[in-house]
Amino acid sequence: MKDLEREFEQMVRANRSTIYTVCYMFSNDQDEVADLFQEVLINLWKSLPSFEERGDVRFWIYRVSLNVCISLDRKKRRNQTVPLTMDIDPYEETETNQNSRQMDMLRRRIARLGQFDRAIILLWLENMSYEEIAAIMGITVKNVSVRLYRIKEELKNMSNQ
Repeated sequence: MKDLEREFEQMVRANRSTIYTVCYMFSNDQDEVADLFQEVLINLWKSLPSFEERGDVRFWIYRVSLNVCISLDRKKRRNQTVPLTMDIDPYEETETNQNSRQMDMLRRRIARLGQFDRAIILLWLENMSYEEIAAIMGITVKNVSVRLYRIKEELKNMSNQ
């Protein structure tokens, strides 16, 4: 059992930024991101014995992470509440603030996408190839190409709400 625990710990250390990135894409609340991260770890641990090195560990981690986040996001959207906070000065124009606003705008637009499309754009933003995205999402490379084109168009055409 100690070997399995050690192997799991090494795997998590090597891939923690991947898990965090997926969790962060589904929430911008630090506490919620931490909860999602923990839930992903629990699911990875539970499914580790069935994984048995049959595939690429990184793809498996993406798949488990996305499944957990999408599942919990569905539950959250059913009982959605919107906290009101403002921790920036909207009138202060600095280059950092402008970049931050652009990133926030992109993040808000991505959050409005469907869960499947959000997962695809996240993987693309992680600089994954179409082949890698297809393998993780369980769709064809052509489907990835078509979906990404449509997602990008949808993001361009969204208003800044």
